[in-house]
Amino acid sequence: MNEDVLAGLRVIELGQVLSGPFAGAIFADLGAEVIKVEKPDGGDDARQMGPAFRHGDALNFHEFNRGKRSVTLDLKSPEGVTALHGLLEDADIMLHNLRPGVAETLGIGPAEVTARHPRLIYCAMSAFGHVGPESLRPGYEPLLQAFGGLSSITGEPGGPPVRMGASVVDQGTGLWTVLGALAMLEKRHRTGRGGVVNTSLLETALLWAGQKISGYVNTGKVGERHASGHPNLVPYQAFEASDGPILVCCGNDRLFARFAGELGHPEWVADPLFVTNRARLVNQGRLLPMIAEVMGRRPRAEWLDRLQRIGVPCAPVNSIPEVLAEPQVEALGMVQPVPGEDFSLVAMPLSFDGDRPRMRGGAPRLGADNAVALKAGG
Repeated sequence: MNEDVLAGLRVIELGQVLSGPFAGAIFADLGAEVIKVEKPDGGDDARQMGPAFRHGDALNFHEFNRGKRSVTLDLKSPEGVTALHGLLEDADIMLHNLRPGVAETLGIGPAEVTARHPRLIYCAMSAFGHVGPESLRPGYEPLLQAFGGLSSITGEPGGPPVRMGASVVDQGTGLWTVLGALAMLEKRHRTGRGGVVNTSLLETALLWAGQKISGYVNTGKVGERHASGHPNLVPYQAFEASDGPILVCCGNDRLFARFAGELGHPEWVADPLFVTNRARLVNQGRLLPMIAEVMGRRPRAEWLDRLQRIGVPCAPVNSIPEVLAEPQVEALGMVQPVPGEDFSLVAMPLSFDGDRPRMRGGAPRLGADNAVALKAGG
């Protein structure tokens, strides 16, 4: 097994709620030692974000804090800051998503910390970015989906903007932070010095909206919402079978020809209105209702079998229970039992030499590692 690819790496996380803790969870799952620094009074707010699940903490806290150690420090006191510097003496990475300006107020901003610990990689995660007129503004996932344009491109045509159902901005920022830290770690191998990595929810949102932004910048056209569809390919969307939705992706004219034949309409391929993808884009208002009428006659399982047999990409639009019942999902082993606990969580979506990193343990109790970690750090 090649689980501990980051064994020997020490990460100090001052994380709250999601983006910071998710970055820490990635490091922990990959084998790094992650010490989570929490305030003595209640710790990470995520412990209380939702009903108590295990050990008095909410399920979301367990999701993003598995495999870590917990240390409580009052960083508003000189003693707490001194203790933090003790932890940083032999740390490789420090990451935080404190409210903008708080780290500097506490005397643990990037300039102060990297001057004292020149080999440290300091990762500062913010809402709106480290520069600009809004740099000190706090923010949360739905605010940055809205501000960064993601909500405007999500939902039904003509409908209201919609928040994405997953925390793509928070978790994406955590992911970029880990990527930046590992890149800076590689630089440290060459130079012997660390540095500062800045990430933000807004920058992540802008990247995820990048195709739409680039389209507007270069053509002046604002992208439309397409529900399950695609702005440049037709048909490339969900249709209702007689018992549930199925997504069909005809990514080229050859696939459309197969699809049309299976639907019993080979004449569509010879019709100048539908013969090419560009023609179908112009005339999708005519084509899509005809496809929908045919698809609605037969059950989803039949369509999946028929379309997969002829090589037309398709998939059921699954609910979460249906996802978990899929043999392919089960084979991947993404849902893993948490060592030492009686519940399971979703694991990291990557493998090394064929093996997926295993969670090292559950989320820590508040301050559970004070005695050991603070003694070692001091």
